[in-house]
Amino acid sequence: MEPKDYTVIRIDGDYAVLRDTAGVEVTIARALIPEESDEGTRLHWENLEYTVVD
Repeated sequence: MEPKDYTVIRIDGDYAVLRDTAGVEVTIARALIPEESDEGTRLHWENLEYTVVD
């Protein structure tokens, strides 16, 4: 899969809702994104790993 960029839209308990650049929302386990992520954080996904984008 190709790399993707996301924005954290909402943290809901053990889950996070992310929106990609095309506007598609996905729900993933909170444990899969960096611990410092919060609503509004921009993330980059590549090689099955999420990293925070400055």
